[in-house]
Amino acid sequence: MDKAPAVGRIDVISDAICPWCYIGKRQLERALDLLAAQHLSFTVAWHPFQLNPDMPSGGVERQQYRIAKFGSLERSRQLDQRITEAAAAVGLEFHLDRLTRTPNTVNAHRLIRLGGQRGVQDGVVEALFKGYFCDGRDIGDPDVLADLGAAGGLERDEVRTMLAGDSHTKEVLAGDQMARNAGIQGVPSFALQGHVLFSGAVPAEEMAPSFRRAWDVLKNRAA
Repeated sequence: MDKAPAVGRIDVISDAICPWCYIGKRQLERALDLLAAQHLSFTVAWHPFQLNPDMPSGGVERQQYRIAKFGSLERSRQLDQRITEAAAAVGLEFHLDRLTRTPNTVNAHRLIRLGGQRGVQDGVVEALFKGYFCDGRDIGDPDVLADLGAAGGLERDEVRTMLAGDSHTKEVLAGDQMARNAGIQGVPSFALQGHVLFSGAVPAEEMAPSFRRAWDVLKNRAA
């Protein structure tokens, strides 16, 4: 069956270190398949949000950071186990025990924005999520970002050149602030044609009808 031409755009506001954003990506992919069966196709664009906007540029040691954030190592491990089980339910194999640092994600968002300009944004987002949550890579490390950018479809030299300068930084920070100004406090958040619909890794069977209803409302308004 030929894919129907895109009728609109779904925007995803996310952070590269948000596990629920990776789980939400899988749910969105399933929702898009359900919508395609109804002859509705949408493009998808990813936008920045920093869960830790005050994170030092070099990141911090993960275990001590999470102990400070959640009160104890045991509590941190319980949360990691819950997330790992939720990821497994959508076919993702998380290995959070491999993570040693919690990074600043501005450079990861710069990479995602470059991916959008080059038409490979989904591949870059997927590579970042997989690298971090499944392989335990430090996505604050420029060498790691060059590897993951190349895995996502970008030219490694272009990624290195971008990271060595400040291109896309202003836009990433502005996008993060725009999300906060719009009242977004948690990610993933999903919008259709600029209208924020819901936040969280909602099951595909709930996602698809929400997008369908919102699209019908917007289409009728424009009629």
